[in-house]
Amino acid sequence: MIRIESVQHHIGPAPILSDISLELPKGRLTALIGPNGAGKSTLLRLVARLERLQAGRIAVDGQDIARTPTETLARSLAIMGQHNNVASRLRVSELVGFGRWPHHRGRPRAADHAAVAAAIEAVDLGPLAHRFLDELSGGQVQRAFLAMTFAQDTPWVLLDEPLNNLDMAHARALMARLAGVVRESGRSVVTVVHEVNYAAAWADHIVAMKNGRIFAQGPAEQVLNEALLSELYGTPIEVSSHDGRPLVLHHHAHSEAELMIRVAS
Repeated sequence: MIRIESVQHHIGPAPILSDISLELPKGRLTALIGPNGAGKSTLLRLVARLERLQAGRIAVDGQDIARTPTETLARSLAIMGQHNNVASRLRVSELVGFGRWPHHRGRPRAADHAAVAAAIEAVDLGPLAHRFLDELSGGQVQRAFLAMTFAQDTPWVLLDEPLNNLDMAHARALMARLAGVVRESGRSVVTVVHEVNYAAAWADHIVAMKNGRIFAQGPAEQVLNEALLSELYGTPIEVSSHDGRPLVLHHHAHSEAELMIRVAS
C-alpha cells in the first residue's frame, strides 16, 4: 500500500495540503475526486517525489520515498502528469520507449521492445507508432504519454487527470483498460478524475478532497452519495444507480433558488 502520514504542503504562506493521512490500497483502482484547488495533483506529485516533501512521511510498499534511491522508486511507481512537454520531432514509439529506461538503462532487450509494443496497442495507437508527436492530435499525444507510463511496468501507476483531451469513446476505453489492468495483473492505479461518473463506474476506492484536506474515503457506493457530493462540490447533486454502480446526475440537479426561478418563469 501507499501510506501517507501527516503530510502538509505550502506554497509560500498558502497552505495547499493540511494534515493528510491515508492509505491507498494495493491492487485497487483508486480515484481522487474533488473540486479544483483541492490538492489532488499536489498529493500525487508528492507521492511520486516530483515535489519536495515538506512535512510528514510517505511510504510506497514500505519504501520511505525520502530515503529510497531514484532508480529503485522508478521501478515501483510510474506517474503521468497533466503537463507533458517533449520534443515534437519524437516518434510515438521513441517516446513510449523512455518508459523502459529504469529496466534497461540504455540497453533495450527483446522484452523491452515487446513491452513498448504492448503499451502502444493498449492505448489504440498501433497504426501511429512511427508518427511524430507534432503530427498527432492532443488526445493522441495524451494516449502516447499514457503508453509510456504503462511501459514502465511498475506495481503502482499514478495518473493526473489522464482523461484530459480524450473524447468520450477513448476516455471510457481508458477507464475500462485501467480497471482491467488492476483486475488481471494486480497492479495498483491511483488516478485524479475530474468527471466523477468515471470514478463511479470504474473505481474500487474513492478519496474525496476539499481545501487541501481529506473529505471522505471508501468504496464508491459509500462515498458517492447525494449529501456528501453536494457538500463536496458546493452544488446540489443527485445520485441514482446503473448496473449496480452509482450514477451522479449533477447536470440535472437544481438548487431551491433555481427551481423557484424556473417555476416563476
